[in-house]
Amino acid sequence: VQLQASGGGLVQAGGSLRLSCAASGRTFISMGWFRQAPGKEREFVASIRWSGENVYYADPVKGRFTIFRDNAKNTVYLQMNSLKPEDTAVYYCAARDSDFQPYAYWGQGTQVTVSS
Repeated sequence: VQLQASGGGLVQAGGSLRLSCAASGRTFISMGWFRQAPGKEREFVASIRWSGENVYYADPVKGRFTIFRDNAKNTVYLQMNSLKPEDTAVYYCAARDSDFQPYAYWGQGTQVTVSS
C-alpha cells in the first residue's frame, strides 16, 4: 500500500495549486489531506469518502479548497484557490479503512509555499 502525493510548489498569494494523491495497492473508504506548518502540529484540512459523500473541510480553508476524487485513477485531489501565506505547509494525504478509525496510511508529504 502506497500513497503518492504530488503537486506542491511555490505560488504567490491569491494563486492556485492542485495536489494529487494516488493510492496504489488498494482502495480506501476515506481519504484526507492534512498539513503541518513549521513549528506547528499537523492539522486536518479536508476529507472525502470514496463514494463522494461525507466531504469535510477545516474552517480556514472552507470556500477556497475543494477535495474530490477520481475512482478510476484511485486518486484524490485537493484544489487550492485563493492561497494565503498562512497556507504554507507540508501537505500530507492520508487514508483509512472506515470513518471510525484513525488514518493509518500516510503519504510522504508535498511542500506548498505561498509568498506574500
